[in-house]
Amino acid sequence: MKALERFLEWGGVKKDVVCLVLAGISLLLSILDLVPALPFDPAWVAIILCGIPILLEAVIGLVTAFDIKADVLVSMALIASVVIGEDFAAGEVAFIMQLGALLEDLTVAKARAGIEKLVRLTPRTARILREGAEEVVEASSVQVGDLLRVLPGEMVPVDGVIRTGETAIDQSVMTGESLPVDKGPGDEVFSGTVNQYGSFDMEAVKVGEDSSIQRLIRLVQSADAGKAKIVGLADRWATWVVVIALAAAAGTYFVTHEIIRSVTILVVFCPCALVLATPTAIMAAIGNATKHGFLVRGGDALERLAGVSRVAFDKTGTLTYGKPRVVAVETFQPEIAKEQILSLAAGAEERSEHPLGRAVVQGCRDAGGAVKTAETFQMLPGRGVLARVEGAQIAAGNRELLREQGVSCPPEAEAAAERYLSEGCTLIYLAKDGKLAGLLALADTLRENAAQMVKRVEAAGVAPVLLTGDHRQAAGHIAGALGIREVQSDCLPEDKLAYIGQCQEKGQMVCMIGDGVNDAPALKKAYVGIAMGGIGSDIAVDAADIALVSDDVGEFPHLLSLAKRMMVTIKCNLAFSMILNFVAIILAMRGALDPVIGALVHNAGSVLVIINSALLLKWRKRI
Repeated sequence: MKALERFLEWGGVKKDVVCLVLAGISLLLSILDLVPALPFDPAWVAIILCGIPILLEAVIGLVTAFDIKADVLVSMALIASVVIGEDFAAGEVAFIMQLGALLEDLTVAKARAGIEKLVRLTPRTARILREGAEEVVEASSVQVGDLLRVLPGEMVPVDGVIRTGETAIDQSVMTGESLPVDKGPGDEVFSGTVNQYGSFDMEAVKVGEDSSIQRLIRLVQSADAGKAKIVGLADRWATWVVVIALAAAAGTYFVTHEIIRSVTILVVFCPCALVLATPTAIMAAIGNATKHGFLVRGGDALERLAGVSRVAFDKTGTLTYGKPRVVAVETFQPEIAKEQILSLAAGAEERSEHPLGRAVVQGCRDAGGAVKTAETFQMLPGRGVLARVEGAQIAAGNRELLREQGVSCPPEAEAAAERYLSEGCTLIYLAKDGKLAGLLALADTLRENAAQMVKRVEAAGVAPVLLTGDHRQAAGHIAGALGIREVQSDCLPEDKLAYIGQCQEKGQMVCMIGDGVNDAPALKKAYVGIAMGGIGSDIAVDAADIALVSDDVGEFPHLLSLAKRMMVTIKCNLAFSMILNFVAIILAMRGALDPVIGALVHNAGSVLVIINSALLLKWRKRI
């Protein structure tokens, strides 16, 4: 049996295409009788190339699991047609069925390399401190309690706690946060995250399989294994179709004693249109989705998308642009204009490597301001920068930097800061010559069409949910601006996974839309996973069922409507094919059809099914 399975897997899609081309040519030669000198009917080429794989699939299913699929009925029709000498009918049925199988294979094929890429994120080495000296060792050999040193730009090798030093950590791989997080003594750091600048010493707390990056890998693996695969409708109904076909054929033979009528019933009952109904509609819908920026990796993804009741959005990079921008500037000295505050801050931050500093410089340039050149520059990790700009001593950073420099905050500054913090902004205070001059509010800004997209999702009867690793204030502000009522904030990868699992256990199927490595487990666990293909990580894209190439999340409602329309088309195709089959059966019972004509009649139904499916290629819901 394993040898049969290896034979069926050999060659893949290319082999199927070659076989179908040769089979199609042979059927054309047979029906036109172009090679009369051949000692056999050319249709036998189609029977061998397309029919034998169907027979083997049917045998394997019956023997290994007593699994009755559409292949069983097709096999009976093939054998019966050959027995009575209707070679063209047998070859033609085998050709149509193999074509349907190829279309189905093309729609469900997908490569999953996400776990391999996650493994490559695992830190390989660590700097361990022993008796005051550094020693580079394998990260897997680090033990709990070891003291490690992490230099700027290096990856944190294990989970631990900072003992000395201050820095900012890019932990988007774990939480999806768009901004680096300032860290100091006593703060936790996670394996796989990146030290932006400033070296620090840390104590190892969780190592090996207990580290955060290894838990993330296991989450992706377990989520993928737990996702059910949808079985084709034709195969779900195959048992009943086989029973009805056999009963009809046997009953007809018992009454008429004409074997050709019974064989004709088996031929017209072959579920060609039934098998083509789903994959043709899916392929047409995939073509439509591609035109709107979606790459559908699995054919059943659209079938599942039509059944979701919730859409969970990651915030950073999905509903927002994923980059900090200057959204407001405040001045607390009347003689200093807001434009000058921005210019002085940009001058102080020009040499900074911090993402917030780069955002300030870019904000100044976008506003048409001049970036002053700093005469002196000092970076203080975890606090900000000190610089001399146009002869003035500038301090730009957080409240801790102001306290160190002895700069006080007047009540109006406290009120403004509280207002911006409540909106989820990050603040940079600017002091000039020891006196607070102003502040800059930075935030990750919403995509232009995000709010309208959320409204359209709700109008489609699907509940939007914000599922983010950002803190409660930032998440709440974004959700309020979008009109999203349900918010889950401060989420680690396992928290997102748990939320989706709880919803789906209650029968609320979830579509997850995200972009980061931290979203990969949730994308796998969700009934449907959609990744932002342009800015999203490769791992998130590999974990998802659908990738949004253009990052235009505003097209998601179209995809949702398209999936629902596709299911309507599939159901119409199925209903039409079943009605046509039963009409053909009645005609076959009465002797009005022979096997060849019967095959042509029910294949005419297959053509109509394909035409109906093709209408999905240009379909778009009118708003």
